[in-house]
Amino acid sequence: MLSNETILDLISGIRGSVIQPGDANYDSARKVYNGMIDKRPRMIVQCSDVADVIMSVNFARTSGLQVAVRGGGHNAGGLGVWDDALVIDLSPIKYTRVDPEAGTVVAGGGCTWGDVDHATHAFGMATPSGIISTTGVGGLTLGGGLGHLTRKCGLTIDNLLAADVILADGSFVHADQSNHPDLFWALRGGGGNFGIVTAFTFRLHPIDTVYAGPMLWEPEHTEELMKWYRLLITHSPDDLNGFFAFHCVPPVAPFPEHLHHKKMAFIVWTYTGPLEKAEEVFAPIRQFKKPALDLVGPLPHPALQGMFDGIYPPGLQWYWRADFVNDLTDDAIKEHIRFARQMPTEHSTMHLYPVNGKAATIGNKDTAWNYRQANWAMVIVGVDPDPANKEKITSWTKAYWEALHPYSAGGAYVNFMMDEGEDRVKATYGENYERLVQIKNKYDPGNFFRVNQNIIPGKVAALA
Repeated sequence: MLSNETILDLISGIRGSVIQPGDANYDSARKVYNGMIDKRPRMIVQCSDVADVIMSVNFARTSGLQVAVRGGGHNAGGLGVWDDALVIDLSPIKYTRVDPEAGTVVAGGGCTWGDVDHATHAFGMATPSGIISTTGVGGLTLGGGLGHLTRKCGLTIDNLLAADVILADGSFVHADQSNHPDLFWALRGGGGNFGIVTAFTFRLHPIDTVYAGPMLWEPEHTEELMKWYRLLITHSPDDLNGFFAFHCVPPVAPFPEHLHHKKMAFIVWTYTGPLEKAEEVFAPIRQFKKPALDLVGPLPHPALQGMFDGIYPPGLQWYWRADFVNDLTDDAIKEHIRFARQMPTEHSTMHLYPVNGKAATIGNKDTAWNYRQANWAMVIVGVDPDPANKEKITSWTKAYWEALHPYSAGGAYVNFMMDEGEDRVKATYGENYERLVQIKNKYDPGNFFRVNQNIIPGKVAALA
């Protein structure tokens, strides 16, 4: 129990807002992107600056409150909010600073990728940043960062140059290759286990207008398409990226009415090479099998990043399962097709994100992210606006994952994981797990930051 005096001390020392049960904005403040998550925290501190974050950490530690950290709130498992916890909400810490001469951008811990893309595009530059612009910079980065630019520029963490971090004891550190290099290594893929990042510095690339968009094929072509795609995307120049997906066609423009609601195979392409060469690069792609719809063309990079925002607004019900995939075998393709035919709702989907190209040139031990040898990160999601369909989307996702898991590499991209247990976390970090435990022992020995895909420090594990 917290005394009124203790709470008032916190409120008086915070420049942001302290929200508690019973406050008019409590229910809206505790919502996250995944509408299936319904957690009731003890309080939410919407931090206006780094000082608010430090005070919140110190308050939670001395009060014995569990902490959840929220950036954009997109986490698959809804780990930006937790029952009876103090939620440290970074969303007001939203600023960017582009240095065009250095080719870098600094982003506050509450930024979304839309904020970063807006700032960097004005200078004709970009950094790898997922596929939905409302995603938080912090969560995506700390988990690794897959997206449209993976094959060209690597993961988001491969472009992270520095981070400002608040540790479990309330202290501030700046981590980069020279300062706290062990912490910097762990932040690049180790999730939110080591502290709260209040600012990120990223390397930028001269990417402005890309040649990009989706192509759609009829279901009867799926097997041939997937066999062609698995060879093409693993042997193409790094300028070409394309993730494979099963989707129902949304009943909105620019999709033609005769395709609305139809289950189809998609590839969402991104070409970052010279625009004058784009038609030449795509000529053999278009000749392979004429798509039912071809929406690929020149696009400003931010337009590509926001392409799916309207289709997947906050508040939908989501159930996620994921794996890394080395080989897309013929037998695996047959299973994919079987479950694609059974997609339970129009928002449900499966994506295969390439991890090859530039991302594969980084060593497994160079960052905490351990699956550089994988060719894809697969994610299966049951999605629907209606809570009444929770069982339908969950059962399809589980069954699909169980059928495909035997063909997987073992672990999964942490940003696609829900509450799946310690063994799955260990499988995800593989040979890097023990080093992560050692760094956790150094920076968070009491496991203060544990509402995450948790890396349990040695002493805590021994007492469990």
